[in-house]
Parts: sequence; C-alpha cells; structure tokens
Amino acid sequence: MSEFRIDQITNQSGSRGPDIAGITTFTGTSGMVMPSGPTEYRGGRGRGLIFCGYNGSGFDNTIDYITISTLGNATNFGDTTFARETNDSGFSSSTRGFVVGGSNQPTSSPGRTNIIDYTTISSTGNTFDFGDLTTARYGTAGISDSTRGIAMGGDVSTGSPVDTIDYITMSSLGNASDYGDLTFPLARGAGFQSSTRGVQASGGTPTALNSIQYITIATTGNAQDFGDATYDGQQLAGASNSVRGIFAGSVNINIINYVTIASTGDAIDFGDLITARREDGALSSSIRWVIAGGYNDSGGLRLNSIEYVTIMTTGNAQDFGDLTVGRSGTSCCSDAHGGLGD
Repeated sequence: MSEFRIDQITNQSGSRGPDIAGITTFTGTSGMVMPSGPTEYRGGRGRGLIFCGYNGSGFDNTIDYITISTLGNATNFGDTTFARETNDSGFSSSTRGFVVGGSNQPTSSPGRTNIIDYTTISSTGNTFDFGDLTTARYGTAGISDSTRGIAMGGDVSTGSPVDTIDYITMSSLGNASDYGDLTFPLARGAGFQSSTRGVQASGGTPTALNSIQYITIATTGNAQDFGDATYDGQQLAGASNSVRGIFAGSVNINIINYVTIASTGDAIDFGDLITARREDGALSSSIRWVIAGGYNDSGGLRLNSIEYVTIMTTGNAQDFGDLTVGRSGTSCCSDAHGGLGD
C-alpha cells in the first residue's frame, strides 16, 4: 500500500505547493477513515457539571449540567452515589467528570468521606464509584489535565486541615495514590490548571489565608509557592483556561481574582461577583468562567444563581441562569477546561 503525502507535493521548480482550483476530486485505495467509537470518548463539547451540596435542610445528591457557551438555567443530569457537600473538589478529563470526598453528615456533626465518584460528561445519568482517596476529607481543591485528577489539601474534621495531595488516573478505576504535600496544611481553597501546572489558591488553616501554591501535574512532589491573592479567603472556587486562572468567594466577599498560570506572582483584581458567596463551585471553557451556587452570609441564603465572566477580559460578573436546586458546598467540572490544552 502506498502513502499519499500532501505535504510532499510541490510545483515543478519545488518552490511552493500546488494550486488547487475548480472542481477537484481525489481517488485512492485506502479511502478516508472516519472517527469511530462512542461519542463520549471524543470529548470537548463545552458542558459543565455541578455536583451535590447542602440545600438548607439536608445534603443533596443532585447533578446539574449547563452548556457553557449559552445562557440559561441548569438541567438535571442525574444523581451522585450518595448525598454530600464538597466545595470545589471536582475535576475532569474531556470525557469523565469527578466529585471527590466531602462531608456526608449533618453540619452540626460533620463526617468525612473518601469516596470518589465519576460520570461520563456527554451523557446524562448517575455517577459510579471510582475508588477512594488516601484520607477521608472535605474541601479539597480539584485540578486535572487530560490524564490525571488531583485532590489538594482538605480537612479531616472541622478546623483540622491536612497537607495531603492525592492523584488518580482518570481513565482507569481504583484508589488514589500519594502525590506529595502542600507547603502547609490547607483546606477549602480554589483549584485550577493549565495542561502542565495545577494551582491551589487561598484556603483555611482554619484561618483564611491569601497564599497561592502550584504543582507540575505530570510529576509527583511537593507544592511550591506561587504568590498571594488580593484578599484572605476560604470556601472559594476556581477554574481556568490554559492561560489564566480565576477564583472568587469567601465570607461576605464578592472579589474576583486572576493569575497567569505559566508565571508566578500575586493575583490581580478581575472585578466583582453580582452576589458575594462562599462554599461555591466553578467551571470553565476556553472562553468563559462560571461560578455556581454557594452561601450568601448577608442574606442567609443557599444560592441557586449562576454567574459568568469572559476569562481573557476583566470586569464584573453577569447573570447566567439558575441551578435546579439552591445549594452550597457544590463542586463543578467541565469537558473544556484549561488543563485539556484548549
């Protein structure tokens, strides 16, 4: 069988490629091979998932989904294997979405779980059990590239953060492995990524801090200092395209911060949320950053509102739509975030 290489065709002098005009046909013995296999393994459709949360009267196992490029209310996707709140612990490949750990008992006596759930983003339906974290905990910061999902920090009980970093291979099933350690114990921070670098921004010790840390996703080892946020915050959420990471949320704070992921340095003010919130979740495409749910301390409300910004600009957030259920302690992911090399 011969191979037809268009990049090896030149004009007679060899100075340039051929000019093709008019009606042109090509025949060959090999033909053209079309993509095969289930559509869920082709990825990159710009869908965001919002997992679980606390709805004010109990823990919720609802999964909602949105199409990031549009505006409108979320649609029910299915349910997680059990009800819990998690706070920005989601991560994803282009095909699978994950929710990691969390709290699965009433807030007056919070328990911790080590269970990792996953689902196929392009479908609808319930999650399945993937495996377990090395330590049961709540408030991990979730990051991922196209291969690895990573859970950074978290607390094993209220006010007891850990420096643990775990990772999984998202295309397989099984328990998480140890990746390394944060620079110090930290929980309830924001996670986001490029295709090479994962970042955790802010969080609590349990005192709210402004520290930002980073890792190189494809390796293992301890986190390094990145810089500082513009404010001390915890119970916040982050997401990114491949260039810029954005994070927001904390008690009575509506500030949005951003960093350039490939560099190091302090965060810069991006603008403001419409509604101050904490215990929220965030997701992104290459163009939009979206924040969903959370708790507003001034109003005492579990929010159903979804807000968005255009990542490569600056300015205040705009209304996107509403969740099917107002809730705090949500986690989010998408099939088009910056870790997938958009």
